[in-house]
Amino acid sequence: MSEIRDVNLYESGERKIQWVKANMPLLRGIESEFELSKPFRNIKIVLSVHLEAKTAYLCRVLAAGGAEMYITGSNPLSTQDDVAAALVKGGLNVFAVHGATAEQYSAHLRKVIENAPNIIIDDGGDLVNLIHNEYPQFIDSVIGGCEETTTGIIRLKAMEKEGKLKFPMMAVNNAQCKYLFDNRYGTGQSVWDGINRTTNLVVAGKKVVVAGYGWCGKGVAMRAKGFGAQVIVTEIDPIKAMEAKMDGFTVLPMNEAAKQGDFFVTVTGCKDVITKDAMLNMKDGAILCNAGHFNVEINIDDLESLAVETAEKRNNIMGYKLANGHWLNLIAEGRLVNLAAGDGHPAEIMDMSFAIQSLSAKYLTEHRDSVKVGVNYVPEEIDRAVALRKLKAWGIEIDALSPSQQDYINSWNV
Repeated sequence: MSEIRDVNLYESGERKIQWVKANMPLLRGIESEFELSKPFRNIKIVLSVHLEAKTAYLCRVLAAGGAEMYITGSNPLSTQDDVAAALVKGGLNVFAVHGATAEQYSAHLRKVIENAPNIIIDDGGDLVNLIHNEYPQFIDSVIGGCEETTTGIIRLKAMEKEGKLKFPMMAVNNAQCKYLFDNRYGTGQSVWDGINRTTNLVVAGKKVVVAGYGWCGKGVAMRAKGFGAQVIVTEIDPIKAMEAKMDGFTVLPMNEAAKQGDFFVTVTGCKDVITKDAMLNMKDGAILCNAGHFNVEINIDDLESLAVETAEKRNNIMGYKLANGHWLNLIAEGRLVNLAAGDGHPAEIMDMSFAIQSLSAKYLTEHRDSVKVGVNYVPEEIDRAVALRKLKAWGIEIDALSPSQQDYINSWNV
C-alpha cells in the first residue's frame, strides 16, 4: 500500500540507515528497550518528518516498540527515495517521493492520516493541521503527538490560543536537549554543509547575512564566523539584536544588509523576510537560501517578477537576472537548504532529538489519562535522562550533589 519512487533503490538506502544507526547510540539503546517493553503495541503512529536516513532509523525504533507505522516526508525536496525504499523493503508503510508536486505532497499527508492515527509525530504542523481541518472524525482516536520544530510549535500555540487544538502535543522542539544542540549545532553545521556542497564557493572573507538570531540563527552565524566570514545579523527583536551585537556581529536592517551581503540565510520562521526592496539592493552574484521550515521567507514571487531572465546556474541553484544586470542565485527553491541541498543535521545531533521524540511518544502512551489537551512541555526527567545517556555514550561522568548539598540548595534558611 506504500507509494514511493522505486523499491529497488533500497540497497543504498539501507547503507545510509546502517551508517547513521552506528552513530546514534541513544536510539540504539532505546530500540533495545522498546523491543522488550513494546510500549506501542496496538498503536498506530503517523509521522511526517524529513524523510532521510536518521528519520528512517527513528521509524524503525518506533516499530521495534510495536507501532504500526505510516510515514511521509515534511518537505518535497528532503525525501530521499532510496531511504524510503529501504523502509518499505523492511515492511513499513511509506508515502513519499523526492520532488513531489504540491498535489502529491498533500495527497501523501492524507494517505497517512486516513489510517486513523493514535500518535502523530509532526515536523512543521502539517499533519495536526490536516486532521483538525479535514479529518475531525479521527481526532477522538488520537492519544497525542510530538512536534519537532519551531514553526510547528508556533502553529500549535496559535491553535491552542484559539481553542482549536483538540489533543495533547508534546513540544519536543522546546526540550533543552533539542534546541540547545539540534537548533544551534545541528542547523549551524548542516546549513553550511548544504551551501558549500551546492555552491562550491569559499566563505572566508565574504559577508554573510543571517536573518534571525534565535537558536538556529546563532548556530548559522557562529559557523559562518568560524569559516572566516564577516557576519551581519538582521532582527526584529531588540534583545536578540543586542545578543548579536555583543557576540561580535554587525546588526543592520535587511535593506541595508542587502547592499553588503554575499550570502543570505533566512532562519526566522516568518514570511517575506527578503522581498523586492532588498533584492534590488543586492550585489551581482549574491547567494540566497532559507533555513526556515517553509519556503516563504524569501519572497520568490518578488524574485520572479523582478527577473528579466532565469537560468539554472548549477545543480539546485536557479539564477535570476534583474533589470540592472545583477544575477541573484537561489538555492533549492528557497526550501530548507540543509535538507533540500544536503543530508540534514549530523547523526549524533539527531540522536538526541529523536531520543526526545521516541521517549515523549512513550510518555504519551503511559500518561494518556493525565496529559492535558494542548501544548505540553517535555518533562524534565526525559530531558535529563537523554543528557545522561549522551554523556555515558561519550564516556563522561559528572558529579552529583551529596545529601547535605541537596538540603542546602533547597533551603531558604542558610
